[in-house]
Amino acid sequence: MNTEINQLSTQLGEALLSKKAIVTTAESCTGGGVAQAITDIAGSSQWFHCGYITYANHAKHNALGVSVELLAAQGAVCESVVIEMVRGAAHEAKADYAIAISGVAGPTGGSSNKPVGTVWFACLGPQGITTVKHQLAGDRKAVREQSVKISLQQLLHQVTE
Repeated sequence: MNTEINQLSTQLGEALLSKKAIVTTAESCTGGGVAQAITDIAGSSQWFHCGYITYANHAKHNALGVSVELLAAQGAVCESVVIEMVRGAAHEAKADYAIAISGVAGPTGGSSNKPVGTVWFACLGPQGITTVKHQLAGDRKAVREQSVKISLQQLLHQVTE
C-alpha cells in the first residue's frame, strides 16, 4: 500500500479513536479503496463498522437513498449526488463522520462537462457537510489512488477540526 495513504489512515484512526467516533464511506469510482485503506489499520473495527460501494446508480438509490430523479437529471458525478450519498451513508451506518466519492476514473465515460478525472467529494461531520471537486490527472489507477488520498485527507481534516 502507498506509504502516504497508510500514514493518513493511521492518523485518521488515531483521531477517530480519541473521539470515540465512527466513520463510514460511500464510494463509487474508488470501488472500496477508502474502506480498504481504513481497514488496513489494525484495530479499525473500533472506528469503522461498514462502508458502501455504490458503483451503479440503482445502488446509490437503493443503499443510500439518492434520488432517482436527481441521478437522471444530473448524473452520478455532481455535488448534489455526493451530498445525498454522504447523508445516506452516515444515516444508515449511524456514523459520526462519512465521506462520499463519485467521479469519472476513465479511461472512458468522460464528457465535455465531466471529463475523465472529474471527481466530487462530500465529507460529513458534526460541523456539517463540505464538498470539493477535483480534476485529477493520470490513468484510471492514478485517479482512483488520488481520490483515496484526498478522501482520507478530507476526513482527517474534518475529524481534527
